[in-house]
Amino acid sequence: MAFVERDKGQPFKRLFFALTVSDAQRRAIAQWRRALALRSGKPVPAQNFHLTLLFLGDVDVAQVPALCAAVDQLKRPEAPIRLVLDRLQVWHRASVLVLEPQQTPPALGQLVYALQQAALPLGVAEQTREYRPHLTLSRDFRAQVPESPSAPEFFLAARSFVLYESRKGAYWPLAEWPLEG
Repeated sequence: MAFVERDKGQPFKRLFFALTVSDAQRRAIAQWRRALALRSGKPVPAQNFHLTLLFLGDVDVAQVPALCAAVDQLKRPEAPIRLVLDRLQVWHRASVLVLEPQQTPPALGQLVYALQQAALPLGVAEQTREYRPHLTLSRDFRAQVPESPSAPEFFLAARSFVLYESRKGAYWPLAEWPLEG
């Protein structure tokens, strides 16, 4: 999704919602990625590992409080969202190497839909592609799926989700919402 044309000259932030990945999981995924001995692409820094829920793109700064207020009203899952990143894939169109879950929990799809609905009244264009949960390992990746010495199997139990700002290659948390009572 992207916000419908913003006024030129207005300050904006490049935003997305995501599930966070714990420090221990980041280290484990980065170590597993090193064992792939990648010869293509630009590795995503481990501190940037996340599972995107909804990419918003450039959002006028003035809209951020209304966006957060809309998300405050969402019906959210009452328990952590649990999934397993257990499939290594190359998305050739996007030129990225990703980890995906073979099974997407219904609660994850419901949260993404709720976020889309909360953003629509603020002038967000409807998402045309089906949501595919993933964690990006490498960008500008122009090779086939690499051989892995061990199958990926990373268990995530997200207890919250975050609104991030992307700024010069770093991701800055702006707001966080719990997923459990």
